[in-house]
Amino acid sequence: MTEAPLLRTALHALHRALGARMVAFAGYEMPVQYPAGILAEHQHTRTHASLFDVSHMGQARLALAAAAALEALVPVDVLGLAAGRQRYAFFTNETGGILDDLMISNAGDHYFVVVNAARKAHDFALLAKHCGAVVLADRALLALQGPLAAQVMQRLAPGAAALVFMQTAALKIGSAACFVSRSGYTGEDGFEISVPAGEAERLAKLLLAQQGVAPAGLGARDSLRLEAGLCLYGHDIDASTTPVEAGLEWAIQKARRHGGARAGGFPGADVILPQIERGTARRRAGILPEGRAPLREGETLLDAEGRRVGRLTSGGFGATVNAPVAMAYVESPLARPGTELAAVVRGRTRACRVAALPFVPHRYYREKTP
Repeated sequence: MTEAPLLRTALHALHRALGARMVAFAGYEMPVQYPAGILAEHQHTRTHASLFDVSHMGQARLALAAAAALEALVPVDVLGLAAGRQRYAFFTNETGGILDDLMISNAGDHYFVVVNAARKAHDFALLAKHCGAVVLADRALLALQGPLAAQVMQRLAPGAAALVFMQTAALKIGSAACFVSRSGYTGEDGFEISVPAGEAERLAKLLLAQQGVAPAGLGARDSLRLEAGLCLYGHDIDASTTPVEAGLEWAIQKARRHGGARAGGFPGADVILPQIERGTARRRAGILPEGRAPLREGETLLDAEGRRVGRLTSGGFGATVNAPVAMAYVESPLARPGTELAAVVRGRTRACRVAALPFVPHRYYREKTP
C-alpha cells in the first residue's frame, strides 16, 4: 500500500531556507531542529525567545450557541468561559479516558478551538457532529515562546503585551489579522498566533527579524514541555488514562464537579468525578534517574522489592536542569517526591527517584495580585 504523501505547512519553504532538518510527524513534514541544534534551541527559548511552527495542529470555529453541546463533550466549564479567555480541556470517553487535549477560547462572537495534529480527524468529526464546528484549514499557527516574547510583541502589536496568561485578542501584527493567545507549551511566557496561511511566512520572517528571536523545531518543543511537566497526547495521556490519574483535575472547574451548578454531564463523569474525591490507584509523576543517560518511554519501574510499580511515558535530557528527566505512571502511594525506584533498561536496573513536577518552574505571565 502506498503511503499518503506528507502534508506541508505554509512555512515549509522557510524551514528549508533556514536549514531545518525535516521529519515526518502526525502526517506532516515538520522541522525537528535547525543548524544550531536541539540543545541550543532549548536554551535559547529559556533565555531569549524562539519561534515554533505549530501549524500542523487543527483549528476550528464554533458558534457561541454551541456552548452547551461543547460542554457535553468535555469536563470543563465552557458556559462560564468569559470573552477573551482561553481554557485547557480534554475530550473524554465513557470510561473516563482522554481522547485528546485541546484549547478552547471565547473569541467574543465565536469559540476558537485548537486540537492536536494526530487527532484532528477524530476531533473535527466529533465537533462537527455535536457542535457544528467549521474547520479553519486556511490558517497557520505560530508560537513565540520565551522571556523576550512580550518585548517582541510590544513592538509589533502592543495590545498583545497587555494580555495575561490564557487571555486572547484579535490583533493586527504587521499586515496580518491574527488571533493571539498568551499561552504555549514550553512552560515559558509566550504567545500562540493564529494567522491566515497566506500571511504566515511574512509574519514568521517579521518575528525572526526581531532581536533575540530564533527558530526552534519539534525537538526543542518536546524537551521544553517535558521539563515543564506538560503532557504529550499519545504518550503521557491517552484513552486509557483519566484526567485524575494524569494529575489534570485542576482543569475541571467547580461547576462540573459534584455539587457544582452543572455537575457531570460529560462522557466518563461517573468514573472521573469519584476519582477526584477518592483518588486513583496510579498517578503521573516526575522521575529523576541517576547518571546522565535519559530514560525512555515504555521502560518499567520497580520498587525496592523488585515489584513492577510503574511505566515510563516520556523521557529525555533536560537542558535547563542539566540532567535527564522523565514522567511515568506509578502506584499512587509511591508517587510522593523522594520515593526511590529503579528503572529496567535493557535488562539492567538503574536507580531513580520520584520528583515533583514541573522540573523547571513555569514562568507564565499572570495577573498581579494586590
